[in-house]
Amino acid sequence: MIHGLDHVQLAMPRGQEPQGRAFYGGLLGLGEVPKPPELAKRGGLWFELADGRGLHLGVEDPFLPAKKAHPAFRVSTLDALAEALRAAGHPVTWDDSVPEVRRFHSADPFGNRLEFQAVGPHGG
Repeated sequence: MIHGLDHVQLAMPRGQEPQGRAFYGGLLGLGEVPKPPELAKRGGLWFELADGRGLHLGVEDPFLPAKKAHPAFRVSTLDALAEALRAAGHPVTWDDSVPEVRRFHSADPFGNRLEFQAVGPHGG
């Protein structure tokens, strides 16, 4: 039976690892994890979230961003992250359609949809 979630994978265009590192590692603060040598040959990046789960970026040819499917990240400083994303030129669209969940949607540099939710009742 399923015991949990190990990682989520998003697609990225070939050769854009620097943009992925800047966004996921720099802006979002995720730690990069070295890919096994056989997989590293394919391109892409692996990151680790604070809870030990992974976020993988895999090269996809041809590349099409995920506009509907998305991971949702829990964030302790939701308002600060929204400002940082906005300042870096990424969209921030607040969504109050789920009662008692503070959240917004944005996009990575490749156009993949991302959701960010507050941890706790206020998450500011």
